[in-house]
Amino acid sequence: MNGAGLLFASLLLGPATVAGIVLLRHHPNLREGLTLAAGTALLAINLRILSALNAGTPPSWQSADLLPGLGLELAVEPLGMLFALIASSLWLVTTVYAIGYLRGHGETHQSRFYSFFALSITCVMGIAFAGNLLTLFLFYELLSLATWPLVVHAGTDRARHGGRVYLGVLLGTSILFFLPAIILTWATAESLTFTPGGVFGPSTPPALLAALLVLFVFGVGKAAMMPFHRWLPAAMVAPTPVSALLHAVAVVKAGVFTLVKIGVYIFGLDQLSGVASRELLLYLAGFSLLAASIVAMRQDNLKARLAYSTVSQLAYISLGILLAVPSGITGSGLHIAMHAFGKITLFFCAGAIMVAAHKTQVSELRGLGRQMPFTMGAFLLASLSIAGLPPTGGTWSKWYLLLGTLDAGALLLAGALIVSTLLNLVYLTLIPVRAFWPGGAEPAPAGKLQEAPLACCIAIGVTTAACLALFLFPQPLYALVSRIPGAGG
Repeated sequence: MNGAGLLFASLLLGPATVAGIVLLRHHPNLREGLTLAAGTALLAINLRILSALNAGTPPSWQSADLLPGLGLELAVEPLGMLFALIASSLWLVTTVYAIGYLRGHGETHQSRFYSFFALSITCVMGIAFAGNLLTLFLFYELLSLATWPLVVHAGTDRARHGGRVYLGVLLGTSILFFLPAIILTWATAESLTFTPGGVFGPSTPPALLAALLVLFVFGVGKAAMMPFHRWLPAAMVAPTPVSALLHAVAVVKAGVFTLVKIGVYIFGLDQLSGVASRELLLYLAGFSLLAASIVAMRQDNLKARLAYSTVSQLAYISLGILLAVPSGITGSGLHIAMHAFGKITLFFCAGAIMVAAHKTQVSELRGLGRQMPFTMGAFLLASLSIAGLPPTGGTWSKWYLLLGTLDAGALLLAGALIVSTLLNLVYLTLIPVRAFWPGGAEPAPAGKLQEAPLACCIAIGVTTAACLALFLFPQPLYALVSRIPGAGG
């Protein structure tokens, strides 16, 4: 299969999987086997694409012009390759988890879940391999539509309300900010193609660049920059595998990936550093990462606490690209991966607790470590990764982000990163600590071991092991991230 064929295979695999799921909807074992096979195939395709990129022959494709000089484009570069590999590997793991969760929790409409899950991953592949802003915008919007049925999966009034907030914020920011930014970029630069160093010429008015950066940052609502973050906690009404999809595999990563891609390939590092609105947006990112951490500490619902944690962690990635220094870009690229594995583990654990112990509140988890030692142990390690402490992968991304603030001379933001890390420790690691050592005032519940179904535990084990492996062996990931134009440090 040639390069363009590999790109089309990555996009067509999802719809083909949906067709198979519909045909096998009355045969759960075959349906889920097909989904696992599709996840394995997509990962294999992306590894072939990575091999072509490493060989210096990255695949690409262009359509006929839709407007003069403007068509759809697919292209492979290091940042998109990183995103595609994360999404495809975690699709496979999340499918394993979903089999145990959906059956253990007695969820209905499981065929619908697997179908829209597959369509969502197709949209993610389109975003990852988009060669220009038009193609990225198309798949970005399709992702919002493909994930909406997953958000409202339960069919309750609360789920429908969450779905309205979800679509309202994401589509609203796209229409009001993102689309006008794309149109202005096309009108100014006469190009939407992702280009190392950016597309704007030296004569571009500084005021226009400042306005465009604001429009892009607020227009990419999936990055959940405050004040356009409410969709993310609202979407927590969805089943836990969907929450894992939103927070680690697809939606939020599509948001911050898009911001990093725009910063690197539309503005370019040199031009971005001189944009007048950048400093204001930098401090907004700093405010977001601190404010969301403080809100997370006040949440007793476990999934809500994890949701606000995600808002904070996304602000780290946005901050990294807005620093406009090589170490900041490196930190953002690494954190896309490190946060993915850490946060998906936390959501897997939250779902396992609900399935096995029927608990959803942080205040109910004291002593649970004696019944679910594997799950709570994994929760502890993933919490360390989110906080950025050894021996977990999050250590490296947080280190480069901190270096980025120092390289940019942003000492106040360096302080914000340190304070946020301390807050991470408080609102995340104290949960498993109290679960194992509840203290004398609240004795641990008696009973035998009661872990989640085996499929859930397998998925938790894989992602937890990845958090540790990314600390011990970060070189392959760093080698890919360091090839992003402007990265280094």
